Parts: sequence; structure tokens; C-alpha cells
Amino acid sequence: MPADLFIPQRLPVETAKDGTVFMDFFMIVSLLGGLALFLYGMSMLGSGLEKLSGGRLEQTLEKLTNNVPKSIALGALVTAAIQSSSATTVIVVGLVNARILGLRQAIGIIMGANIGTTITAHILRLSDISSDNFILMLLKPSTLAPLVGIVGILMIMGSKKQKMKNLGEILLGFCILFTGMFNMEGAVRPLSQSPAFADLFASLSNPVMGVLVGAGVTAIIQSSSASVGILQALSSTGMITYSAAFPIIMGQNIGTCITPILSSIGASKNAKRTAAVHLSFNIIGTAVFLVGTYMVHAAMPFSFWENPIDKGGIADFHTIFNIGVTLLFIPFIALLEKLVVKLIPDNKTADELDDPTIALDDRLLTSPGLAIQHSRDAVVQMGKLARKNFSASIRQLEQYNAKEAEKIREREDVIDRLEDRLGNYMLKIPQDNLNERDSGAISALLHILSEFERIGDYSINLVEFAETMQATESVFSPQARYEIATIGDAVKEIIDMAVASFESRDLVLAQSIEPLEEVVDLMEETLKDRHIDRLRNSQCTVDAAFPFVESLSCIERIADHCSNVGVYMLDYHRSGAGEEIDHHTYIMQLHSGEIGDYNEQYNRYTEKYYNKIKSVSHREPA
Repeated sequence: MPADLFIPQRLPVETAKDGTVFMDFFMIVSLLGGLALFLYGMSMLGSGLEKLSGGRLEQTLEKLTNNVPKSIALGALVTAAIQSSSATTVIVVGLVNARILGLRQAIGIIMGANIGTTITAHILRLSDISSDNFILMLLKPSTLAPLVGIVGILMIMGSKKQKMKNLGEILLGFCILFTGMFNMEGAVRPLSQSPAFADLFASLSNPVMGVLVGAGVTAIIQSSSASVGILQALSSTGMITYSAAFPIIMGQNIGTCITPILSSIGASKNAKRTAAVHLSFNIIGTAVFLVGTYMVHAAMPFSFWENPIDKGGIADFHTIFNIGVTLLFIPFIALLEKLVVKLIPDNKTADELDDPTIALDDRLLTSPGLAIQHSRDAVVQMGKLARKNFSASIRQLEQYNAKEAEKIREREDVIDRLEDRLGNYMLKIPQDNLNERDSGAISALLHILSEFERIGDYSINLVEFAETMQATESVFSPQARYEIATIGDAVKEIIDMAVASFESRDLVLAQSIEPLEEVVDLMEETLKDRHIDRLRNSQCTVDAAFPFVESLSCIERIADHCSNVGVYMLDYHRSGAGEEIDHHTYIMQLHSGEIGDYNEQYNRYTEKYYNKIKSVSHREPA
């Protein structure tokens, strides 16, 4: 398929009497339209890759050590996948702000991001393929782009599997990317006849002017890949020389720093330092490379210096420049770190506050998979805090301690803040970038965080009952304390199971929650009946009666919430496999033996907990 099908056949131009061709309104519109398609295609390509990976690429960034080569390699890999060094750097700023990455680790990733962003230029150079060979002609983007576009749209419209739709989005993004490229080339093609255009780029041979233009254009469109793509499109006119292109390419690396700089506003000191590293690295690297290039050219003039550069030459220099600067800086990473620390000194105030919601950084929303993972980690933290509060509140019923009660309330405040922040945070995750699996994960997390928050609330209720008893100077009898402790031990185990199964995604453990929850229900019913019997026989004090009954109700409801956690986990994982269950169906399947070994586990928990209270005489006063 000829490339002419993808570019305007004839563009209106304005010609002066001397034959000079100027850019007119329609040429500018066509150029900007091509740029719009190019940017959208690049965004679609990166978004499809992000969905297909499920955020796993970005999540690997959190697992880095101080191994610089590994950090660089992973930074390059992630950037090549999501097609944007700015996006990678913004994510890194967020991870540093969340105290997940250190500044030293961030430097290596940023270096790798500069290398990874060159992949787009190498993809675009494919359009220069020229051969009569059928296979090579098939690989030429003017043929390959419409073919993969057709396949991509068929996959999006015809497939029911989300992975196939994501793959189709990647292919369609590739097609749109090159369609935009072809439109830009068609728009600027008449400029090859323009002496004024040639003079303009001759003036950009001035290295300082070239760097400023490259930085300015890139800062405006906030994408070095797109800026390089525009330069590659302009190179099709044959009017851009190596001497003009080199400074522009160097400047483009500086201009791309604007996005992380903007994202670091209002962030922690280390996050600001990360953005400063990106800017310092590129400015110093550009200065060194620029001086070095012109010194070598002055000593031994390059034979190609005034020759026209093509797409391949632009891609090659872009890569050589970024790899060269990275290799130059690797031995000086510690000095670069000291430099940004000097530029942005420590301020021991807000940065040192221990805020549990700090990991929920809005900058991570650019990677939905990563944002969901951090949300999940925060929900795990909520579960662990709720578990700790329940254990402490049971101790309050045995013996009240004002200081411990205050700590319980402080942890409850943290749980409440996490719930509020998590709910708002997950609702801000861009829905357009979510596949069905991620949407299901958000729904499950919203439900589960609510269950853990309710466990925290009931624990506070237990503390309040303990305070009531303290105020009335009433206490539970030894038997009542034993009963509360026994059912409390059962619920401690069920909370442990809920938190552990959620944290480790252990579905077998999640299935074990319901048998124990049924035993807790039986224990509560038995203990309430026993308490009523004691009241009838005047063996229980009135002041202790209400706290005892209400405590049993709270403890049983906590077990119910743990059961709900197990259901939501199973529902999420089964829906990912194409199955759907609801709470009642799940309970029926468990009790009927369709899922797991319910009867065996129920008997085991009955022996472990229920039989302990059943064997104790209930004629003693409460």
C-alpha cells in the first residue's frame, strides 16, 4: 500500500515572486493535525502496553537495590514500554515522595529512562526502508501501519477477552502513530523548495540557538519522543543538516524535564531532588556533550557535518547521546546526589512526619496498575492495624488501661484516615486506562477496606464498654473473662486469616474463614443463652450484664466482617476467571461441601474453641 494514501495529496502553499515557499494556514493545520495523531498514537500505544502488563513493569521499580546497572536497565525497559521518559520520571518522583525509592535508586532509573525514550525514534526510522523485496516492503510502515491497524480494530471490536483488546489497542496505536508521522511529513514536504526554510535551519547550526529551540519545543508539548518525531518528519525535506540537528536533539532532553518538575511541586524534599536530578543530569550532560562534539569537530572536521540528516541519523545520535551521557555519569552518581542535596537542602519539618497515607501519591495515578498495588498495600496496613486494635481491646475488657485505650484510639484515627484517603484515591484512578481485571480489583478493595474499617469501629466499642465498667467499678467474673477471652481468641484467629489471606492472595486460607465464623456464631449464641440463664438466677450483676452482652455482639460482628473479606476475595478472583458468585451462593456451596473441606474444618474449630466453653459450668456468677 503506497504511503501516499496516508498523506495529503496536495497541500496549498503560498509562493512569493522569487519562488520562496512559505508555511500558510492550511499547511500549519495539517502539520498540527499530524502531530495530534502522532501524540495520540503514542499515548494509545503506551496505554495498551500498560494495560497488558497490568502495572507489573512499574512495580518492578520498587524492588530495585542500589545496583546502578540494574536500575538503569529497568528504567530503560519501563520507558521503552510506556513510550515516555516524562511518565517514568513522574512515577519515580511519586515513588520517592512515598518513601518507597531512595534518591540514589531514582538516579539510576532516570538515567535508564533517557535511554529508553529513544526507542520511538528507532521505530519511526522504519519508514525510510526502501527495497523491492516483498518481505522488506511489508515491514515498511506505509504498508505495515494500515495492516496492523486493521488487525487492531478487529481485535478491539471482535474479541471478548480483555488481553486481546489490549493487544488490539497497541496495534491501533502503532497505526495512528505512523499515520500522524506521514501527515506531518506530507505537511512539511513543500518546505523543501523554500530557501527561507533552509536559512532558518542554517541559523540553528548555532549550538546555543539549537539547544534552546529543542528545549522550548519539547517543553511545550512535554514529550521528547514527540519532539524527536517532529524533527524526523522535518528531515524528510532534506533541508536539515547534522550540524543543525545535533544541538536540537540535545536541547530536547532538557525540555522533557518540565513535566517531572511540575509534578514535584508540593512534594517532599527528596521528590523535588529527584526532579532536580533529571534536570541537572540533562543540562550537565548536554553541556559536556556539546562542548566535546564541537571540540572534536574543530580538531578533526566531520565530513558529514553539513550533509542532510535522515530519520535513522536522528535516531542514532539520540541514542548515542543518551547512552554516552549515562556512561559518563555512572562513576559520578554520588556527586550528582550531593549536588541536588546542596541545591535543595534538608528541612526537618513536614518531610519527617509519619503519615501512613503518604504512599498514596497522586503521581502514581499515571500507572493504574501501580496505583492499585499501593492501594492494596494500604488496605493490608488497615487490616493489620484493625487486628492490633482488636487484640488490645479484648485486653481492655479484662483489665482497663487508660494509656492503652488512648493508643487504640490513635490507631483508629489512622484507620479512618486511610479509609478516607484510599476511597478518594482509588476513585481518581483513570477509568479509561483500566481493564476489567483492574476495575474488579478496585471494587474489591473498596469493599474490603470498608470491612477492615468496621472491625476498627467495633474494637472502639469494646474499649467504650471497658470504660463504662471502669466508671461503675464493675468487673466480669472469672468465668465471664474466660468466655470473652475464648471467643476473643477465635476472632483473633479469624482476623489473622482474613488479613493473611488478603495479603498473600491465599484463596485456600480465605475459604477457611467461613467455618470458623460459623463456630463464632455458635459460641455467641451459647454464651448469650448462658448469660440469660444467669440473669434469671440472679447470678449476674446488672452493671456487668450490658457490657458482656454487647461485647459478644461486637465480637461476633467482627467475625462477620472477616467472612465478608473472604467472599470479596473469592468473588474477585473467580470473576477474573469468568465466574460470578454472591455471598449467599458462596455460603451454600461451602456448607454443601462444593468448596473446600468445610465440615472437617468446622469440626476442628468446634473442638478448638466451642468445646472449651461448653465444658465449663455456667452456674457461676458472671
